[in-house]
Amino acid sequence: MEQKPVILEKHGHIGIIKLNRSNELNALNFPLLVQLGEIIEELQQSTKEIRVVLLTAEGRAFCAGADLKERRTLSEQEVRRNLRKSREVISALEKLEQPTIAAINGYAFGGGLEMALACDFRFAVGEAKLGLPEVGLGIIPGAGGTQRLARLIGPSKAKELILTGRKISADQALSYGILTDIADSQARLRGLSLELANEIAVNAPLAVYQAKYAINKGIETDLQTGLDLEAKAYEVIIPTKDRIEALEAFREKRRPVFRGE
Repeated sequence: MEQKPVILEKHGHIGIIKLNRSNELNALNFPLLVQLGEIIEELQQSTKEIRVVLLTAEGRAFCAGADLKERRTLSEQEVRRNLRKSREVISALEKLEQPTIAAINGYAFGGGLEMALACDFRFAVGEAKLGLPEVGLGIIPGAGGTQRLARLIGPSKAKELILTGRKISADQALSYGILTDIADSQARLRGLSLELANEIAVNAPLAVYQAKYAINKGIETDLQTGLDLEAKAYEVIIPTKDRIEALEAFREKRRPVFRGE
């Protein structure tokens, strides 16, 4: 039986997506992209059950980027198809209501780094290498790398990394502002990621989703428009049962039990 290229595990309120082509360094071929898209859609429909999403991979690589073995066999039309799918899936990952955490367990190049950039937080093991090396292959980052990296670390640093195709260490990525933190082992990488996931998951999920929405949308606008977005996001929360539960828990001196309602 052929193994699935992507695995979804559910641990309480945390969904863990694992890329599962370790023999190919989890390179992005079309079947992987299709299944990843299906899993992301499933998670978007499961916001009451799954409150935080963690993205990681099997083996010694997070994702080496596009599957160049597959790419050599594709027509120009099929290359365009793969690119459209990559953009669609990575944008869907970015648009998930749930906070997302990339646990980078090894190499993250090209589309692999582009996936991580679409997440809200990024942790990596100390030996990880990251980069967007596309210009050395006669192409450019095509799944959001030129846009998300520049927004994250500024255009000058993004140009430095993209125009040279440079591959950098985890320490360098942390200093650039690409990573949230570095773990000294694979076990600690999982621990760091799950610690943050659990810290988020105990909070009122609808409030978390609206806060993420307000930040992501507001940062693209001027301050007043952002403040208006925040006010609208707050309005969504006022009628929720979780808001009333928080007030009752405060009165009764206990931890609230949030149900995403």
